[in-house]
Amino acid sequence: MTRLVSSAAVAAITALAASCAPVDGAASGAGASARAERQCFNTEQVRNFRQGETGRLYVRALQDQVFELNTSGGCMDLDIAHRLTITADPPLGGSRICTGDWARITLPGSAAPSVMCRARVDRALTAEEVAALPDAHRP
Repeated sequence: MTRLVSSAAVAAITALAASCAPVDGAASGAGASARAERQCFNTEQVRNFRQGETGRLYVRALQDQVFELNTSGGCMDLDIAHRLTITADPPLGGSRICTGDWARITLPGSAAPSVMCRARVDRALTAEEVAALPDAHRP
């Protein structure tokens, strides 16, 4: 019985390791270039923001880049907010956030405590996509 279990375990580990191995050089190169093409912005250089459709937030960075963030619940009052703070979600920390990263959005309260929620940076918009946004959503 022990021999059967250990043979099955070895077979499972071998299959798992084979499924993680790259198939050819092109596939691993494509993954590396996709990571290199991630677009980033510095949270200290956000110039403007606007709430889009439900769950969407658009931020304009210093270099005139516009990023679309997808908020995940709890981001109330974005439509009436005049200020917000964006920080990288732990454990990353720092002030640089890239597409695919999670961020924390803090809306400072006036009479009530600050509200905090999370958002994922989905993508950087092209100039054409920014121009196509409704005026109310364009930062």
